[in-house]
Amino acid sequence: MWFGRRWVILILAAILIAGVFFVYERGKNPTYEKYTDSFMDTFDTVTIIVGYTSNEKQFKEYFNYAHKRFQELHRYYDIYQSYSGVNNVKTINENAGIRPVEVAEEIVDMILFSKKWYALTEGKTNIALGPVLGIWHDYRDVGRIDPAQAKLPPVHELQAAAEYSSIDDIIVDEQKGTVFLPDGRMRLDVGAVAKGYATELVALELEEMGFDSCLISAGGNIRGIGKPLDDLRERWGVGIQDPRASVVADDGLLDVVFINNASVVTSGDYQRYYVVDGRLLHHIIDPETLMPGDYYQAVSVVAEDSGVADFLSTELFLLPLEKSKKLVESLPGVEALWVLQDGTVEVTEGMAQIMRSRGASGAEPH
Repeated sequence: MWFGRRWVILILAAILIAGVFFVYERGKNPTYEKYTDSFMDTFDTVTIIVGYTSNEKQFKEYFNYAHKRFQELHRYYDIYQSYSGVNNVKTINENAGIRPVEVAEEIVDMILFSKKWYALTEGKTNIALGPVLGIWHDYRDVGRIDPAQAKLPPVHELQAAAEYSSIDDIIVDEQKGTVFLPDGRMRLDVGAVAKGYATELVALELEEMGFDSCLISAGGNIRGIGKPLDDLRERWGVGIQDPRASVVADDGLLDVVFINNASVVTSGDYQRYYVVDGRLLHHIIDPETLMPGDYYQAVSVVAEDSGVADFLSTELFLLPLEKSKKLVESLPGVEALWVLQDGTVEVTEGMAQIMRSRGASGAEPH
C-alpha cells in the first residue's frame, strides 16, 4: 500500500504517540524484498506490518491473514461494542450476575493468562478493575470533550466500585468454555492485556505459516519475528519515544533498542489523559489508590511474549522503582526502562546491552 506524505506523517505520529517507533533501512538481499502495509480498524490504533518476503504476493497473503485475525481478536476483546454472532468481553459484562457466557477459546485463554500473571506479580494489573476504570473512562471523556467541565471522580464512587473488582471472583470453566461474573456489578476491562496478547497470537500464527522476517507494530506493542533479511542487520531496531518530546519538532525518540524474536511494549502517562486544575490525569489507574500512577512518565518492557510485555508494562508503571526493579529481576528474559517524573532514565543491565545509546547496533546478534 502506498501512502501520500500526509498519511505517512499521520501514521508515524500515531506510532510515536503510542510509545514506540520501529527503525529500518532498505535491504540489499537480492532474494528478499521489504514490504510494508497497515490498517487502522483494530484496537483503536494504527497497526503496521513490515516484512521481508521473496515477492509481494507472499507478503500480501501474510498481511491479509494478520489483518483478518486482528479484526477477529478485536471483536472478541471489545468491551464497548457488540457483534452479530459473537460472544465477547462485552457480552460477559452484560451477563454479570445472570449467567455464564460461552466464549471463544481466545477469550478463555486470555483471561486465564491474566489471572496467572496477576498471581505472579504484585496485583497491579487487574482485568477485573472494570467498575473503577469505567468511572475514570466516563470522567476522562467529559474532560476531553469539554475541558471546562473536567473534574476528578468522587472518591466514594471509586471506592464503592472497587468493592466489585476482585480478579479471584471471575469464574472460568475451561471444559465448558464459559466465563461468569457472579456479581452484577462486576465488569472486565482487558485494555492492559488484550492488544499485546492479540499481537502475540498473530505473531505465532504468522511464524507457523512461514513468515520468518517480520515486525508488527500495533500502537505501543512491537513484536519482532526473526531478523531483517537485508544482508545488513542481525536485529530489528525499535525506537522508544521520549514521553515529553514533540513528534512534530523532532524524531521524538528517547533511544533505540535492538531485538530478535521479542517484543517491546511501552506504557506512559502521555497516551490517554485529561487535565483537571493543571494536573494531567492519565488512564493507568492504581487499584490501591484508585488514582493514576505517578511514579513515572513511561515504562518500556522487553520480553519474548508480547502479552507478557503488555501486562508487565502496566504492572511496572504502578510500582515504586525499587519494587519495580525487583520484580523485573525475578523474571527471566524480561528487561525494562523507566522514565521517572524528573526525566531520569533507569534501565536494567540487560536493557542497557541492547540500547543504541549504550553502544548496541542492529549489526550484532542478540
